[in-house]
Amino acid sequence: MPFIDLESNLPASKFSEDFLKKLGSKTAAVLGKPEERMMLVVKPGLPMLMGGTCAPCVILSVSAIGVTDTAEKNKEHSANIFPFLIGELGLTEDRIVIRFYALEPHQVGKKGTVMSYL
Repeated sequence: MPFIDLESNLPASKFSEDFLKKLGSKTAAVLGKPEERMMLVVKPGLPMLMGGTCAPCVILSVSAIGVTDTAEKNKEHSANIFPFLIGELGLTEDRIVIRFYALEPHQVGKKGTVMSYL
C-alpha cells in the first residue's frame, strides 16, 4: 500500500481530479503496485522555499513496502516520475524533490490489523 504525498506552493487549481488519477496511475505503474492500493494526498498552496526562492515547486514523498528500499530502485523510480511531474505541472527538474521512504509491513495498519497479517 504505497503512500504518495505531494506538497506544493502551486494553487489547488493545478491539481484536478484528473491529475490525481494520473499521478496515482503513474506512481502505481512505476512502483509495480496495483492502482487500487494507492493512497494519494495533495497539499497545495503551501508557503514553500526551495533553493532560496519561493518560485513554484513540489516535494513528492513516496512511502512503500518492498520497492523503495534501495538506491538503485529509487534512482529508477525518480527517473520515471520526474518527467511526469515536469510535463503535468510545467516545472523544471530543479523545482522538484522526491523523498523515498521504505516501509515494513508492520508499519502500515489496515482493517484493524497490520499488513503483516493480511
